[in-house]
Amino acid sequence: MAHRTQHDGVLVVGAGLAGLSAALAAAPRKALVLTGAPLNHGCSSAWAQGGMAAALSEEDDWALHAADTVAAGAGLVDAERAALLAREGAAAVRTLAALGAPFDRDEAGAFSLSLEAAHSRARVARVRGDQAGRAIMAAVTAATLAQPHIEVRSGARLRGLLQDAEGQVRGVIIEQAGQIHEITAPAVILATGGIGGLYAVTTTPPELRGEGLGLAASAGAMIADPEFVQFHPTAIDIGRDPAPLATEALRGEGALLINGAGEAFMAAYHPAAELAPRDVVARAIDHEMKRLGADCLYLDISHKPADFIIEHFPTVYAKCLQLGLDITRDPMPVVPAAHYTCGGVMINETGQTDLPGLYAIGETSFTGLHGANRMASNSLLECMVYGKASAEHIGATLAGVPEPREHKEWDESQVTDSDEDVVISHNWDELRRFMWDYVGIVRTEKRLQRAQHRVDMLKSEIAEYYSNYHISNDLLELRNLVVIAELIILSAMQRKESRGLHFMRDFPGVNDEAVDTVLTPDLN
Repeated sequence: MAHRTQHDGVLVVGAGLAGLSAALAAAPRKALVLTGAPLNHGCSSAWAQGGMAAALSEEDDWALHAADTVAAGAGLVDAERAALLAREGAAAVRTLAALGAPFDRDEAGAFSLSLEAAHSRARVARVRGDQAGRAIMAAVTAATLAQPHIEVRSGARLRGLLQDAEGQVRGVIIEQAGQIHEITAPAVILATGGIGGLYAVTTTPPELRGEGLGLAASAGAMIADPEFVQFHPTAIDIGRDPAPLATEALRGEGALLINGAGEAFMAAYHPAAELAPRDVVARAIDHEMKRLGADCLYLDISHKPADFIIEHFPTVYAKCLQLGLDITRDPMPVVPAAHYTCGGVMINETGQTDLPGLYAIGETSFTGLHGANRMASNSLLECMVYGKASAEHIGATLAGVPEPREHKEWDESQVTDSDEDVVISHNWDELRRFMWDYVGIVRTEKRLQRAQHRVDMLKSEIAEYYSNYHISNDLLELRNLVVIAELIILSAMQRKESRGLHFMRDFPGVNDEAVDTVLTPDLN
């Protein structure tokens, strides 16, 4: 049987900005952070280039930030959640600065703020141009390691949720160093990140395969709007998996999208041209690539002074230079790539799901904030706000949580080193490819039906392995990815319109009423 331990504090799965924010806010109660990768690795937070949006200037206020967020979400943003987030924005940035995050400042010491798409004011606090995520996570990681109430356990991969007979979540099942462990806890916070690994081209760390979302759905949690997958318009097309990101701030500073002939094309698709919403830019690039039969298009900032480019975009400049591309002189090849999912496990304002004992924060969750199209640089702020709220709520209610009476057992005898690893790897590659081809930037009913057919085939194959007890941890991970793929396909099939990130050729119009897609446990 699996080794079992009990944790009597806050149990956090995931060590991005959301997870570590929750751990820090748990004080003085103990917090146990479980992470598959070492701290500051394997999380999208550390890769974020843009920055954190907040109303920090005299020309701005939180109400304008909230209004811009609502406008960007194509009718589906929860206005109350947007207001909640925007009100907390300035304080969150200042908290990070106090922890040591070296935000860019002007000569007077005020935050240097950048303008990004869909924002009506310059309000994105940055670090050395395009290094916000790395610097913020370095500061938060250092603060985490300095706190005596926090224990971090690296190399721990989430494999299941423990539930009692009434369905309350009582802990987690993890794999660490090849061994299965059960950790019981009065409450679990899922901060496991997004689902980029489900798509063939992605900008997210390879470790992000949606464990939290898939396992929460399998446990019966309600899922909302998983069809709204954001494809970042400009991943650098250099044959890397994942693809390096060319930050949106490049376009904010005047970079132009051009075709192979050097012609700018975005003005033909939207009045805001390069500063149009991300979904518009991604679809425009996709359409131009298909129209021209091109494998990629180009992002050109070489008309700016070289010193300006190197100072403002050191990460992109260095990455491209390593590959023999000097962006001070030449355009960089770019393609859209899976970048963020706006949907997820439904939560309330304190991070609670509809499963007692289970919380979800960060990209794993659905807060109602992003609607059908996430506005740039709101996600890091969301991590801070909901990480703090969830930990504080658990701390306030922890004393009233009873000890678990019973929970489902993990049968370790069924887990083996599969001799079918090659087949499983091939199935994952196939899953990523057909999700990219059929459930990507532009969708049709026929493509979605084809994707569902492929999912059904994978489910049958996985069921056959289970019936014969040939279960490996890779197979468990594949099963989880198939659950997520089906959630996205089902929700996309239900949405008979084109709204925000979900574009259907069969239904190009927008319905009069904006409604979230909610998948109940019966649908999962």
